[in-house]
Amino acid sequence: MSLSAELQSKLDNTVTVLKKIADDYSPATFANSFGAEDMVLTDLINQHNIDIGIFSLDTGRLPAETYELMQKVSEYYSKPVITYFPKTEAVEEYVRTNGLNAFYKSVELRKSCCFMRKIEPLRRAIADKKAWVTGLRREQAVTRTELPISEWDADNSLQKFSPLAEWTEPEVWQYLRENKVPYNKLHDKNYPSIGCAPCTRATSAGEDIRAGRWWWENPESKECGLHAKAANS
Repeated sequence: MSLSAELQSKLDNTVTVLKKIADDYSPATFANSFGAEDMVLTDLINQHNIDIGIFSLDTGRLPAETYELMQKVSEYYSKPVITYFPKTEAVEEYVRTNGLNAFYKSVELRKSCCFMRKIEPLRRAIADKKAWVTGLRREQAVTRTELPISEWDADNSLQKFSPLAEWTEPEVWQYLRENKVPYNKLHDKNYPSIGCAPCTRATSAGEDIRAGRWWWENPESKECGLHAKAANS
């Protein structure tokens, strides 16, 4: 099965965007959380030898399947994925003060956990970069319907790119299967969106693609802060 004309056009545009990022915004880096979309970008960056670094945030609470994929990616591709961890002191203080799973108690405590495990390490990862790349897509959530391919990230003072913004979920999976790209096995168990293990569950037929993330919260609050605009944070 070959790619449809529409998907081939999107694919060509995505590669063009990635190459332009490498040419015009060096040094640039890609935030890889090992979801399906991120594996598309990981494959494209490697297959086309694009000069964009790759990093990942290990929150310390990831599912076993995500760690399995992280290891596989390190063996499958030549470009290394640099891993950033939360600061030990911050995690210890949070747990000591609030409890190990305090994020279930309130949006504020959940966002505090996301801050120390994701946002602070992200800031270190992109501190010396001119641009960062994400695997976000517009149809993923109500908070992403207006997602541009390129935007100024005022919170972090650099350009932010989402080259797959226009892709659909079926297109992502067609690319992965056509190119035999490794992916997180939780996707085969009805996990369309994968984050930390305590904050991610499988979804049922007909549910929103982000329904399995922070399922105890309202859809409008379902961002960890990595991608929330300053005006909404």
